[in-house]
Amino acid sequence: MAVTQRKPGTPGQRFLALNRRELWQGAPESSLVVRMHQSRGRNCYGRITSRRRGGGHKQTIRVVDFARNKFDIPAKVSRIEYDPNRSADLALLCYADGEKRYILAPRGLKLGDEVVSLNERPKDFAVGMSLPLRLIPAGVFVHCVEIEPGHGAAIARGAGVGVQIVAFDNGYVTVKMPSGEIRLLNPKCRATIGQVGNSDHAKQSLGKAGRTRWLGCRPRVRGVVMNPVDHPMGGGEGRTSGGGHPVSPWGQLAKGYPTRKRSQKSNRMILIRRNGKKVKRG
Repeated sequence: MAVTQRKPGTPGQRFLALNRRELWQGAPESSLVVRMHQSRGRNCYGRITSRRRGGGHKQTIRVVDFARNKFDIPAKVSRIEYDPNRSADLALLCYADGEKRYILAPRGLKLGDEVVSLNERPKDFAVGMSLPLRLIPAGVFVHCVEIEPGHGAAIARGAGVGVQIVAFDNGYVTVKMPSGEIRLLNPKCRATIGQVGNSDHAKQSLGKAGRTRWLGCRPRVRGVVMNPVDHPMGGGEGRTSGGGHPVSPWGQLAKGYPTRKRSQKSNRMILIRRNGKKVKRG
């Protein structure tokens, strides 16, 4: 179902636009739920390390199977559920041997569909099937892609995103990321056929500040309205926009400054960055 709006009976509903889907209305699978302490942006000493987080509704962690390491055993989709911890929906799989697992619900997956994880080329590539990249033909969109074989999915896990397989060359698989970045991956890395569902998630409008607080997001105060003792961009006579480059309260550049670690192992696998620039090979 597409994004819907109500007749504004209250001020909070005037700009509210929610993505209404036919989802499971009951409680999540009890065997796949973990209750964890919510840090609310604090570290073990109680000091704020991630600002603008706190409050919100209580949530439980759903254990999602990102490894898909249950091979050659078919599973049926028993229901599609909402997950408060992510933008994508979850699909509860019931395997033939009785085990239950959660996976991210791909676009087009319905109740009663059958999915399976294989290590050999199938006759047809159905949505939700997990395969190594070397067995998936070029041009197909996949999600839940591994960076290292056996480490579990780490790429393309948000609502509506997908990775396109471009080519196979020199023992690597060339893929195009949702950001436009083109990189190489190990052909033994596993991926799931299709794109992540709930693609209308980005079209939602929360409608009021209170709904944002329900999600655990606290208000953000601009640095230019603070005092100089609180922020480098604060102070000034009259209204001012800062008069310098945007920085954090501790002086780190906030725009245009690369924060990605150069020593990151996966950097050498990038061919074209998301800004369209080719990576120079030394």
